Amino acid sequence: MTAPARTDQVPGLRRGVRMVHDPVRGRGALLYPEGVLLLNETAAAVLRHCDGRRGPDGITAELATEYDGVDGDQVRALLAELAGRRLLALDGTGAPAEPRQAAGLPGAPARPPAPLGLVAELTHRCPLQCTYCANPIELTRQRDELETEQWLRLLDQARGLGVLQVHLTGGEPLLRRDLAGIIGHAHRLGLYTNLITSGLPLDAERTAELADAGLDHVQLSVQDADLHRADAVAGLAAHRRKLAAAALLAGAGLPLTVNAVLHRGNVTRIGAIADLAVELGADRVELAHTQFYGWAWRNRAHLAPTGEQVHQAERDVAAARERHGERIEIVHVAADHHGGTAKPCMDGWGRRQLVVAPDGDVLPCLAAAQLPGLPVPSAVTDGLAAIWHDSPAFNRYRGTDWMPEPCRSCALREVDHGGCRCQAFQFTGDPGATDPACHLSPHHHLVAEPAPAGTPAPVPRRMR
Repeated sequence: MTAPARTDQVPGLRRGVRMVHDPVRGRGALLYPEGVLLLNETAAAVLRHCDGRRGPDGITAELATEYDGVDGDQVRALLAELAGRRLLALDGTGAPAEPRQAAGLPGAPARPPAPLGLVAELTHRCPLQCTYCANPIELTRQRDELETEQWLRLLDQARGLGVLQVHLTGGEPLLRRDLAGIIGHAHRLGLYTNLITSGLPLDAERTAELADAGLDHVQLSVQDADLHRADAVAGLAAHRRKLAAAALLAGAGLPLTVNAVLHRGNVTRIGAIADLAVELGADRVELAHTQFYGWAWRNRAHLAPTGEQVHQAERDVAAARERHGERIEIVHVAADHHGGTAKPCMDGWGRRQLVVAPDGDVLPCLAAAQLPGLPVPSAVTDGLAAIWHDSPAFNRYRGTDWMPEPCRSCALREVDHGGCRCQAFQFTGDPGATDPACHLSPHHHLVAEPAPAGTPAPVPRRMR
């Protein structure tokens, strides 16, 4: 249980967190680097009085002039809970929680389910050649990418649909010269913008341009803490350029997450990667085990860690958290092949996020285009609202009615949402099968056993 906040503490929003009022849902929300927290009326009222000057007693006193029966202990408990989730700072360094109005039509309720996030794959072009890349094997060519105006219209549609956060990714999104314009438009709509980048094309002028456009957060990839190993994975001398990019982002005051994809070649250096993120001044480090889609699936035999490495990784993450304390948030996206339970992929099919590929294809997740018999809708010809609510692609595995046994009667069906459809297909050939990561699956041995050995050398990601 989180300890109550002391009466001398002064709550404010942590760096990288902001508050909006969403007229689509008619409620407030906290937006932060990798998520959205929808607020009830009570929480929104408390946060509106977090002005960076008053402590819990002052906030309680102010609330008592507006509402009857205000309980100071409950106010302090809420503040402590949000601080425990690293959304509030209680030491007076936080920013005032001044809610900004997101675009939308007041009184026009969102049709459930309403998505919170949009993953915008702006391009598949990328200077790196990482063998663990989750992009599809058949990469979209530049000539087939959506034009600037098409992306701006998509952002308008996404906001009207209920999206509050857009993840700008690729490939390498910095290769789009219109990136600042896209970010600026999203900012004017009230969307939280998260740029996911290698950092290689970044310079001081571009960094300032993105910050001025309203960029909220940057997620910078690193391949390893060791320069030579990192460059070997990237396929070029990239590591020092990434460190320089981190310095530019820190100098611009942009909130920073350092992201490292974990695999057999670097999983033993989790502690060093966390130490590097601290040295770079990052607010967060995300240590995410490889998701085996696209190029990563092709190279699984070279990337997949052993069960012992996965368990040791958990111990190494715990040690890094102990070593760095509150200095940095350490997020560990655990591997599910050796744990016996399936991950709640995308928080459920068609529940919280949608993905738009560089050519305008719209899907519930990054890898769903591979699933047999799944018609892929296009934002070029269809509106996002119709695609999200009514297309066969988004309704195929939405909810629980599609589930076979043992998923259908499992107590976790509303927690893991049946696991990952793409993972089920890749291992079993049936996208409707129980995710083999679950120990109840008759195919669980396929993920628990070591990856096939004796395969050719790993294939680097390349645009063909």
